[in-house]
Amino acid sequence: MFVNSDNYIKYLKLWLIILFLLIILMIGVGGLTRLTDSGLSITAWELFTGILPPLSINDWNLYFSEYKKIPEFQNINYDMTLNEFKVIFYWEYAHRLLARFVGLFTLIPLIIFSVKFKNSRNYSNKYYWIFFLICFQGFIGWYMVSSGLIQNNDVSHFRLSIHLSLALFIVCLIFWFILSINKIKKYEFKFPNLLLLFILKLIVLQIILGAFLSGLDGGLIYNSWPDMNGSFFPNDVDYLDLLSTQLFNNVSIIQFLHRITAYFLLFFIIILNYLFIKNKYNIKNIILFDVAILLQVFLGIVTLLSGVEIKYASLHQLGSIFVLTTYIIILYKNSNQRL
Repeated sequence: MFVNSDNYIKYLKLWLIILFLLIILMIGVGGLTRLTDSGLSITAWELFTGILPPLSINDWNLYFSEYKKIPEFQNINYDMTLNEFKVIFYWEYAHRLLARFVGLFTLIPLIIFSVKFKNSRNYSNKYYWIFFLICFQGFIGWYMVSSGLIQNNDVSHFRLSIHLSLALFIVCLIFWFILSINKIKKYEFKFPNLLLLFILKLIVLQIILGAFLSGLDGGLIYNSWPDMNGSFFPNDVDYLDLLSTQLFNNVSIIQFLHRITAYFLLFFIIILNYLFIKNKYNIKNIILFDVAILLQVFLGIVTLLSGVEIKYASLHQLGSIFVLTTYIIILYKNSNQRL
């Protein structure tokens, strides 16, 4: 016998919306942790410990002494005081504490739904994928941090990009579920899937390149636009470097590719706009996406020209969520099936 399906849908919607906002907050705090160079301040994973911050001077000295063992302190922050360490510690602590809360907020409602609404006609176990991905994200987070504890002064920009990309994928998956539950009307006219998927790939590539830049502090060079200190191509490399196996370790090349990808993306978005206008259908969806793209471009330029001021860099990272979610609406309304 089925239980009340309406109550299940109501609670499910509320849970997904709150979880969606929590993950965005998590990404924001994670970005600030990166921008303040705080991510290596806690050198142990502390899966089941570390819920409370240090409560005594001995505890603080213990954490600080562990931080002193890693290359970031020895090569960069060797003159850091305990009070300065506390600042970066609390950023990383807040990020990890929020991660624990998100994990619990994901799992506990899922268990309740399984027990109370198992017999609802709309019940599905597919939402457990969110919990699995969040747990995997925690592992990836430590995998990233561990890359900066032994030989490097910072975390691997490759692992950083994986960590950010997975977080954004989780946000998009939750948002897709929200659209599906609300039964958003699909397009009558279907846009070419090849074009939509190509634009999506360009957006993903642009986010990855942005993560590479962040991991390598690549926004601190060539702080001019639209030129790169007077040139189209960075003047400290040559075109053959584009064929190098060290391509994605070259900060100048990565910034160049980040700029060029943005121009390609804008070109294909213009084509998508043309298709929307030509078919005179749901123009508000493409306008919202256009606003997200233009805002993201503006924030990217301001971030670069400011020499990566934290407030602009943080907004630029969060802007990628706005871009993705507005584009997910278009993808969803063009799709033939729900997840």
